[in-house]
Amino acid sequence: MRLRNIRGSRNVEDRRGRGGGGAAVGGLGIGGVLLVLAIGYFTGIDVTPLLNGGAPQSQGAPRELTEAEKQAGEFSARVLATTEEVWSDVFPDSFGGPYDPPTLVLFSGVTSSPCGGASGATGPFYCPADEKAYLDTEFFATMRSQLGAGGDFAAAYVIAHEVAHHVQNELGILGEVNALRQRAGQREANALTVRLELQADCLSGVWASKVQGLMEKGDLDEALNAARQIGDDTLQRRAGRVPQPHTFTHGTSEQRQRWFATGFDSGDPQACDTFGTDTL
Repeated sequence: MRLRNIRGSRNVEDRRGRGGGGAAVGGLGIGGVLLVLAIGYFTGIDVTPLLNGGAPQSQGAPRELTEAEKQAGEFSARVLATTEEVWSDVFPDSFGGPYDPPTLVLFSGVTSSPCGGASGATGPFYCPADEKAYLDTEFFATMRSQLGAGGDFAAAYVIAHEVAHHVQNELGILGEVNALRQRAGQREANALTVRLELQADCLSGVWASKVQGLMEKGDLDEALNAARQIGDDTLQRRAGRVPQPHTFTHGTSEQRQRWFATGFDSGDPQACDTFGTDTL
Protein backbone atom coordinates (compact mmCIF):
# COMPACT_ATOMS: atom_id res chain seq x y z
CA MET A 1 0.00 0.00 0.00
CA ARG A 2 1.48 3.33 -1.07
CA LEU A 3 1.22 5.58 1.99
CA ARG A 4 4.46 7.55 1.77
CA ASN A 5 2.73 10.78 0.75
CA ILE A 6 -0.34 10.30 2.95
CA ARG A 7 -0.58 12.51 6.03
CA GLY A 8 -1.00 10.91 9.42
CA SER A 9 -4.33 11.42 11.14
CA ARG A 10 -4.41 13.60 14.23
CA ASN A 11 -7.15 11.42 15.71
CA VAL A 12 -4.66 9.01 17.26
CA GLU A 13 -4.13 8.50 20.99
CA ASP A 14 -0.85 6.67 21.50
CA ARG A 15 -0.65 5.00 24.91
CA ARG A 16 2.35 2.84 24.07
CA GLY A 17 5.50 3.37 26.08
CA ARG A 18 3.61 4.85 29.03
CA GLY A 19 4.46 2.06 31.44
CA GLY A 20 1.64 -0.43 30.81
CA GLY A 21 2.39 -4.09 31.38
CA GLY A 22 2.75 -6.43 28.45
CA ALA A 23 1.16 -9.83 28.03
CA ALA A 24 3.51 -12.72 28.61
CA VAL A 25 2.95 -16.02 26.81
CA GLY A 26 5.70 -18.15 28.30
CA GLY A 27 5.05 -21.88 28.52
CA LEU A 28 1.87 -22.01 26.46
CA GLY A 29 3.40 -22.81 23.11
CA ILE A 30 1.95 -21.72 19.77
CA GLY A 31 -1.01 -24.10 20.01
CA GLY A 32 -1.90 -22.89 23.48
CA VAL A 33 -1.60 -19.25 22.49
CA LEU A 34 -3.89 -19.82 19.50
CA LEU A 35 -6.47 -21.52 21.70
CA VAL A 36 -6.44 -18.67 24.21
CA LEU A 37 -6.61 -16.09 21.42
CA ALA A 38 -9.59 -17.95 19.99
CA ILE A 39 -11.35 -17.92 23.36
CA GLY A 40 -10.94 -14.16 23.61
CA TYR A 41 -11.94 -13.66 19.99
CA PHE A 42 -15.17 -15.66 20.34
CA THR A 43 -16.25 -14.38 23.75
CA GLY A 44 -14.89 -10.84 23.85
CA ILE A 45 -13.41 -11.38 27.32
CA ASP A 46 -9.99 -10.22 28.46
CA VAL A 47 -7.87 -13.38 28.38
CA THR A 48 -4.64 -11.68 29.44
CA PRO A 49 -4.57 -13.60 32.76
CA LEU A 50 -4.59 -16.85 30.79
CA LEU A 51 -1.69 -15.69 28.66
CA ASN A 52 0.16 -14.70 31.83
CA GLY A 53 -0.48 -18.01 33.56
CA GLY A 54 -2.85 -16.27 35.96
CA ALA A 55 -0.36 -13.61 37.02
CA PRO A 56 -1.69 -10.07 37.40
CA GLN A 57 -0.54 -7.34 35.10
CA SER A 58 2.15 -5.11 36.50
CA GLN A 59 2.85 -1.53 35.61
CA GLY A 60 6.35 -1.00 34.27
CA ALA A 61 8.41 2.12 33.82
CA PRO A 62 7.84 4.32 30.76
CA ARG A 63 9.98 3.24 27.84
CA GLU A 64 11.06 4.34 24.41
CA LEU A 65 9.14 2.88 21.50
CA THR A 66 11.06 0.49 19.31
CA GLU A 67 11.63 1.38 15.67
CA ALA A 68 9.09 -1.27 14.66
CA GLU A 69 6.52 0.26 17.02
CA LYS A 70 7.15 3.72 15.61
CA GLN A 71 6.67 2.43 12.08
CA ALA A 72 3.47 0.62 13.07
CA GLY A 73 2.15 3.81 14.65
CA GLU A 74 2.92 5.89 11.56
CA PHE A 75 1.33 3.27 9.35
CA SER A 76 -1.81 3.15 11.49
CA ALA A 77 -2.15 6.94 11.52
CA ARG A 78 -1.87 7.10 7.74
CA VAL A 79 -4.39 4.31 7.19
CA LEU A 80 -6.76 6.07 9.59
CA ALA A 81 -6.35 9.24 7.53
CA THR A 82 -7.46 7.37 4.40
CA THR A 83 -10.61 6.20 6.19
CA GLU A 84 -11.35 9.79 7.23
CA GLU A 85 -11.03 11.01 3.67
CA VAL A 86 -13.15 8.20 2.23
CA TRP A 87 -15.98 8.36 4.75
CA SER A 88 -16.06 12.15 4.79
CA ASP A 89 -16.96 11.88 1.10
CA VAL A 90 -19.09 8.73 1.11
CA PHE A 91 -21.08 9.20 4.30
CA PRO A 92 -22.89 12.45 3.34
CA ASP A 93 -23.70 11.14 -0.15
CA SER A 94 -25.00 7.80 1.12
CA PHE A 95 -26.62 8.79 4.41
CA GLY A 96 -27.29 12.52 4.15
CA GLY A 97 -25.26 13.72 7.11
CA PRO A 98 -21.72 14.69 8.12
CA TYR A 99 -19.14 12.14 9.16
CA ASP A 100 -17.51 12.52 12.56
CA PRO A 101 -14.38 10.31 12.62
CA PRO A 102 -13.35 8.11 15.55
CA THR A 103 -10.15 8.20 17.58
CA LEU A 104 -7.71 5.32 17.24
CA VAL A 105 -6.09 4.29 20.53
CA LEU A 106 -2.75 2.53 20.14
CA PHE A 107 -1.63 0.54 23.15
CA SER A 108 0.85 -2.14 24.12
CA GLY A 109 -0.18 -5.18 26.14
CA VAL A 110 -3.22 -3.94 28.05
CA THR A 111 -5.15 -0.74 28.53
CA SER A 112 -8.58 0.36 29.78
CA SER A 113 -11.69 1.46 27.96
CA PRO A 114 -15.31 2.28 28.91
CA CYS A 115 -16.22 -1.04 27.28
CA GLY A 116 -13.88 -2.99 29.56
CA GLY A 117 -10.26 -4.01 29.58
CA ALA A 118 -8.53 -3.85 26.21
CA SER A 119 -5.93 -6.51 25.55
CA GLY A 120 -3.84 -7.54 22.61
CA ALA A 121 -5.11 -11.05 23.31
CA THR A 122 -8.67 -10.15 22.36
CA GLY A 123 -7.65 -8.31 19.21
CA PRO A 124 -8.68 -4.86 17.97
CA PHE A 125 -12.15 -3.62 18.85
CA TYR A 126 -14.38 -0.55 18.71
CA CYS A 127 -15.99 0.93 21.83
CA PRO A 128 -19.15 2.94 21.07
CA ALA A 129 -19.14 4.42 24.58
CA ASP A 130 -16.18 6.67 23.79
CA GLU A 131 -16.24 6.31 19.98
CA LYS A 132 -12.69 4.99 19.93
CA ALA A 133 -11.09 2.02 18.21
CA TYR A 134 -8.46 0.14 20.24
CA LEU A 135 -5.45 -1.54 18.66
CA ASP A 136 -2.35 -3.20 20.06
CA THR A 137 -0.01 -2.82 17.08
CA GLU A 138 1.56 -6.18 18.00
CA PHE A 139 -1.63 -7.67 16.54
CA PHE A 140 -0.09 -7.08 13.11
CA ALA A 141 2.71 -9.48 14.06
CA THR A 142 0.14 -11.97 15.40
CA MET A 143 -1.71 -11.81 12.09
CA ARG A 144 1.48 -12.48 10.19
CA SER A 145 3.12 -15.15 12.34
CA GLN A 146 0.18 -17.01 13.90
CA LEU A 147 -2.85 -16.39 11.70
CA GLY A 148 -1.20 -16.50 8.27
CA ALA A 149 -2.57 -13.07 7.36
CA GLY A 150 0.49 -10.93 6.70
CA GLY A 151 0.90 -7.88 4.50
CA ASP A 152 0.38 -4.16 4.91
CA PHE A 153 -3.03 -4.13 3.26
CA ALA A 154 -4.20 -6.95 5.54
CA ALA A 155 -3.22 -4.74 8.48
CA ALA A 156 -4.97 -1.78 6.87
CA TYR A 157 -8.12 -3.89 6.49
CA VAL A 158 -8.12 -4.49 10.26
CA ILE A 159 -8.14 -0.75 10.93
CA ALA A 160 -10.76 -0.13 8.24
CA HIS A 161 -12.96 -2.82 9.82
CA GLU A 162 -12.93 -1.11 13.23
CA VAL A 163 -13.66 2.25 11.56
CA ALA A 164 -16.58 0.53 9.83
CA HIS A 165 -17.99 -0.24 13.27
CA HIS A 166 -17.81 3.49 13.96
CA VAL A 167 -19.76 4.12 10.76
CA GLN A 168 -22.38 1.68 12.07
CA ASN A 169 -22.41 3.56 15.37
CA GLU A 170 -22.90 6.88 13.59
CA LEU A 171 -25.90 5.36 11.82
CA GLY A 172 -27.40 4.02 15.06
CA ILE A 173 -26.97 0.41 13.96
CA LEU A 174 -24.79 -0.60 16.90
CA GLY A 175 -27.37 0.67 19.39
CA GLU A 176 -30.22 -1.09 17.64
CA VAL A 177 -28.36 -4.40 17.47
CA ASN A 178 -27.30 -4.14 21.10
CA ALA A 179 -30.93 -3.62 22.15
CA LEU A 180 -32.00 -6.65 20.12
CA ARG A 181 -29.20 -8.76 21.56
CA GLN A 182 -30.26 -7.98 25.11
CA ARG A 183 -33.73 -9.37 24.40
CA ALA A 184 -32.51 -12.43 22.51
CA GLY A 185 -31.13 -15.80 23.52
CA GLN A 186 -27.45 -16.57 23.04
CA ARG A 187 -27.87 -18.26 19.66
CA GLU A 188 -29.95 -15.38 18.29
CA ALA A 189 -27.58 -12.82 19.79
CA ASN A 190 -24.63 -14.48 18.09
CA ALA A 191 -26.49 -14.49 14.77
CA LEU A 192 -27.12 -10.74 15.07
CA THR A 193 -23.45 -10.14 15.83
CA VAL A 194 -22.46 -12.11 12.72
CA ARG A 195 -24.60 -9.81 10.58
CA LEU A 196 -23.03 -6.79 12.27
CA GLU A 197 -19.51 -8.05 11.61
CA LEU A 198 -20.20 -9.01 8.01
CA GLN A 199 -21.64 -5.56 7.39
CA ALA A 200 -18.42 -4.08 8.77
CA ASP A 201 -16.47 -6.30 6.38
CA CYS A 202 -18.58 -5.00 3.51
CA LEU A 203 -18.06 -1.39 4.58
CA SER A 204 -14.32 -2.13 4.75
CA GLY A 205 -14.58 -3.25 1.16
CA VAL A 206 -16.23 0.06 0.26
CA TRP A 207 -13.24 1.84 1.82
CA ALA A 208 -10.84 -0.35 -0.17
CA SER A 209 -12.66 0.46 -3.40
CA LYS A 210 -12.07 4.17 -2.78
CA VAL A 211 -8.32 3.84 -2.12
CA GLN A 212 -7.49 1.74 -5.17
CA GLY A 213 -5.01 4.41 -6.26
CA LEU A 214 -2.96 3.58 -3.17
CA MET A 215 -3.11 -0.16 -3.66
CA GLU A 216 -0.26 -2.22 -5.02
CA LYS A 217 -0.27 -5.57 -6.78
CA GLY A 218 -1.40 -8.25 -4.36
CA ASP A 219 -3.04 -5.89 -1.86
CA LEU A 220 -6.57 -7.06 -2.58
CA ASP A 221 -5.46 -10.67 -2.16
CA GLU A 222 -3.94 -9.76 1.22
CA ALA A 223 -7.23 -8.33 2.44
CA LEU A 224 -9.25 -11.29 1.18
CA ASN A 225 -6.77 -13.69 2.77
CA ALA A 226 -7.02 -11.84 6.08
CA ALA A 227 -10.81 -12.10 5.94
CA ARG A 228 -10.47 -15.83 5.29
CA GLN A 229 -7.95 -16.45 8.06
CA ILE A 230 -10.07 -14.76 10.73
CA GLY A 231 -13.33 -16.46 9.87
CA ASP A 232 -14.93 -18.19 12.86
CA ASP A 233 -14.76 -21.64 11.29
CA THR A 234 -11.09 -21.28 10.39
CA LEU A 235 -10.14 -19.96 13.83
CA GLN A 236 -12.02 -22.75 15.57
CA ARG A 237 -10.31 -25.40 13.43
CA ARG A 238 -6.92 -23.80 14.08
CA ALA A 239 -7.63 -23.94 17.81
CA GLY A 240 -8.30 -27.67 17.53
CA ARG A 241 -12.07 -27.42 17.71
CA VAL A 242 -14.84 -28.65 15.45
CA PRO A 243 -16.58 -25.54 14.04
CA GLN A 244 -19.85 -24.85 15.83
CA PRO A 245 -21.95 -22.43 13.75
CA HIS A 246 -24.25 -21.48 16.64
CA THR A 247 -21.21 -20.01 18.44
CA PHE A 248 -20.03 -17.93 15.48
CA THR A 249 -19.85 -14.19 16.14
CA HIS A 250 -18.03 -12.91 13.04
CA GLY A 251 -19.01 -15.20 10.19
CA THR A 252 -17.33 -17.96 8.23
CA SER A 253 -14.23 -17.39 6.15
CA GLU A 254 -16.28 -17.62 2.97
CA GLN A 255 -18.83 -15.11 4.25
CA ARG A 256 -16.21 -12.62 5.39
CA GLN A 257 -14.42 -12.77 2.05
CA ARG A 258 -17.65 -12.49 0.07
CA TRP A 259 -19.02 -9.48 1.95
CA PHE A 260 -15.69 -7.65 1.74
CA ALA A 261 -15.73 -8.33 -2.01
CA THR A 262 -19.33 -7.08 -2.22
CA GLY A 263 -18.30 -3.74 -0.76
CA PHE A 264 -15.20 -3.55 -2.92
CA ASP A 265 -16.96 -4.44 -6.18
CA SER A 266 -19.93 -2.12 -5.60
CA GLY A 267 -18.23 0.77 -3.79
CA ASP A 268 -21.67 1.43 -2.35
CA PRO A 269 -22.55 1.24 1.37
CA GLN A 270 -26.17 0.54 0.41
CA ALA A 271 -25.01 -2.85 -0.90
CA CYS A 272 -23.95 -3.76 2.65
CA ASP A 273 -27.40 -4.47 4.09
CA THR A 274 -26.60 -7.74 5.84
CA PHE A 275 -29.71 -7.32 8.00
CA GLY A 276 -32.07 -7.25 5.03
CA THR A 277 -31.06 -10.53 3.43
CA ASP A 278 -31.96 -14.14 4.19
CA THR A 279 -28.70 -15.36 2.64
CA LEU A 280 -25.43 -14.41 4.31
